[in-house]
Amino acid sequence: MSNEEVDNAWGDLVNLPADPPEMRQICISCERPSNVCWCNYLPETRLKPKCKIILLQHPAEEKRNLRTAPILTLGLAEESCAVYKGKKFPTRKQVGLWDILSSKHSVLLYPSQKAIDINDLPKETQISNLVILDGTWPQAKAIYNNTKLLQSMIHVKLVHKFESHYIIRTQPTDGCLSTLETAAEALTILENDELYKNALLKPLNALCSFQLEHGAVTHQSKEFKKQNQTNPKLIARRLRQQLDSVH
Repeated sequence: MSNEEVDNAWGDLVNLPADPPEMRQICISCERPSNVCWCNYLPETRLKPKCKIILLQHPAEEKRNLRTAPILTLGLAEESCAVYKGKKFPTRKQVGLWDILSSKHSVLLYPSQKAIDINDLPKETQISNLVILDGTWPQAKAIYNNTKLLQSMIHVKLVHKFESHYIIRTQPTDGCLSTLETAAEALTILENDELYKNALLKPLNALCSFQLEHGAVTHQSKEFKKQNQTNPKLIARRLRQQLDSVH
């Protein structure tokens, strides 16, 4: 390195700003950057359904930037939503969860073979807790398989295929819903009130809109991509076949 290059390098160092770069302001509620905060779209008054939502959340889900569970926990009253984290339930740290999962007034929203349409629950059934597994489909399946108490609960499912508003994240199949959407649809049915779906989906729509404005793209389900031959893996496979045929 010449003397001139050394001088230029030292000059660049001298001209570096002394103060660290300004950090983005973060909302203390949703923990999102202030310019993409969706808190203004939450219900003015937190919703208080008769049925309490119990989220059994896989630890990996908490690390996702664009998860929907926070909308649910901030949109519902504090006493109307509880989150328990782990890969197997309950543990000694999860105080009171055994009583919730073993209660005859608790149901699990999970599409097992014995699950019935949530609309077909007898009208006289008193549901105090709706349990939802929060994670990817493989994670939710692992939680279910590792927790015998969940397998003995009453199981319900959403039979009608709802169109997901969570368009910035790829779903396994058409009709799959995010944790927030699943809870919103179930509460709408159990409480017989469209308010839950209408109010809780507003922040989700805002979240997706903000992300699209900042460069995100809409996602089709893996099932849609496979049926329409647009899955990246399928495209790569076809290209390899074409190249092999040339040689």
